[in-house]
Amino acid sequence: MELSTQKNDQPIIETDEKVVSPWLEAWNSFKKNKLAVIGALIVIFFIFIAIFAPLIAPYTFKEQMLSNRLLPPSSDHWFGTDDFGRDIFSRVVYGARISLWVGFLAVLGSIVVGCLLGIIAGYYGKWVDTIISRTFDIMLAFPSILLAIAIVAVLGPSLRNALIAIAIINIPNFGRLIRSRVLTVKQEEYIMAAKAVGMKDSRILFHHVLPNSMAPIIVQGTLAIATAIIEAAALGFLGLGAEAPNPEWGKMLADARTFLIQAPWTMIFPGLAIMLTVLGFNLMGDGLRDALDPRMKN
Repeated sequence: MELSTQKNDQPIIETDEKVVSPWLEAWNSFKKNKLAVIGALIVIFFIFIAIFAPLIAPYTFKEQMLSNRLLPPSSDHWFGTDDFGRDIFSRVVYGARISLWVGFLAVLGSIVVGCLLGIIAGYYGKWVDTIISRTFDIMLAFPSILLAIAIVAVLGPSLRNALIAIAIINIPNFGRLIRSRVLTVKQEEYIMAAKAVGMKDSRILFHHVLPNSMAPIIVQGTLAIATAIIEAAALGFLGLGAEAPNPEWGKMLADARTFLIQAPWTMIFPGLAIMLTVLGFNLMGDGLRDALDPRMKN
């Protein structure tokens, strides 16, 4: 701390304190949350497995050898084999690609469409807000998994259609979230000033309103990925997702349910993969919420 004087000999206190970026402050807060860090490490671990699956897996996911049918875990097959003699470890590793791919792409689509509709509804209001909000309410009136099943039933069972269904059912969550943020942000003085100088609505929305609404979107998006992975597994378990021989974790559970007593490892390891991945995203999402929400700070 240093002292200096003006012409009237009044001291001015000058401090060496640096202004910390809100994002840097959030990162420092996130690092202090041990559970959040553990969750992030779990997510990074599965992303690493998905990227380098061909190098990690000792076999291809569709390599069959009926002579090795339903073998228990061993040094040759770490997670055992399934009813077609396929290596379960290799299938779980390759399955990380499908589950994470579905989770990220479905949530990304939900964020783009939901945020666009939410921004329009919150900023313009009136009849536009009424139509969009009532559409969200109608979609939220249905249980999400039932709505996803209905969409896939109309489009046809496939991994792509399951991804589309999961994206659609999550749109209202992001739309309502961003709408509530826009209703608050658009009352701020800097938005009023931007309107007063004649700035276009599109520039106000995407250069001022949206950037100041990103924190809750990031948190909700992280948690939504975990939900999307579960929904993809549920659709796969019902035969409405990935088709054979794709090693989607939900599909693997469905194929193994017949051998639950005879070969429990065929269900245990895909189930553990789903559980750990979802746990990682949930822990990381909770940590991001604590770091980015001002109300959670001391």
